[in-house]
Amino acid sequence: MKTVSIKVKGAILSVVILLMCLFIWHMATTQKVTPPPGVSTSSSEYSSLMGQGGSDPVQKTGFPTLTQMGETIYKQLSHPFYDNGPNDKGIGIQLAYSLARVALGFLLAMIVAIPFGFWIGMSPLAYEAFNPFIQILKPISPLAWMPIALYTIKDSAISGIFVIFICSVWPMLLNTAFGVANVRKELLNVAKTLEVSPLRKAFLVILPAAAPTILTGMRISMGIAWLVIVAAEMLVGGTGIGYFLWNEWNNLSLSSVIFAILLIGIVGMLLDTAFGKLQKAVSYAD
Repeated sequence: MKTVSIKVKGAILSVVILLMCLFIWHMATTQKVTPPPGVSTSSSEYSSLMGQGGSDPVQKTGFPTLTQMGETIYKQLSHPFYDNGPNDKGIGIQLAYSLARVALGFLLAMIVAIPFGFWIGMSPLAYEAFNPFIQILKPISPLAWMPIALYTIKDSAISGIFVIFICSVWPMLLNTAFGVANVRKELLNVAKTLEVSPLRKAFLVILPAAAPTILTGMRISMGIAWLVIVAAEMLVGGTGIGYFLWNEWNNLSLSSVIFAILLIGIVGMLLDTAFGKLQKAVSYAD
């Protein structure tokens, strides 16, 4: 009951903070206009020059107002899957391209990182042999691989997938190795006593015990992958939410840029929440 009360209070506080932010936004994007001496605010020429309608003494700044943001959001979400050519696609299509690239690169990283992490986690010798290379490659920015990927692969879409792969591998690999290496000795001793085969031990003993740590690595990798794909698409262009954001900036549509930023944040939150629930599902009480 106490936990529910805290959640309700937190939700109410979040709404209050949101309303405060919207109020500040509204106040910051409108300002009173003082006309030059001898010029009336009712002058149609002056009102037109200042972007006003009639005698309204409020001038809109260059930053979009809440009304403009509402219009942009409605426009983008009312027809999210239209396709009018290479440079004019709906936000739904752009988002689908980004999610598909992230999913493919992330899947390839899983195929490599989890088995390899199992191996080096179970073999101290393999860990010591590969650890120097991992520590050198891990801090390299994923976008630093983009020029090499474009030069060797010669395809911007596949290069973006490669960048997702390379940034997703390391958290999964290291967390898998850590989880496997730190499985409780009691569990391993019981498996040894029962003469469980290595394959059965890996799937029935080690994997369930290491699953929470592995899911933590996957969760971190997904967060990094979603962050990187936006930057990668801004570089290579073509399609995707990152390209959409950059294209709208080139079109000087600041409201669409803000809409894209908000959408990126919401999708990232949903992805993180999904992995958080998976992590909770495989966790167990000691």
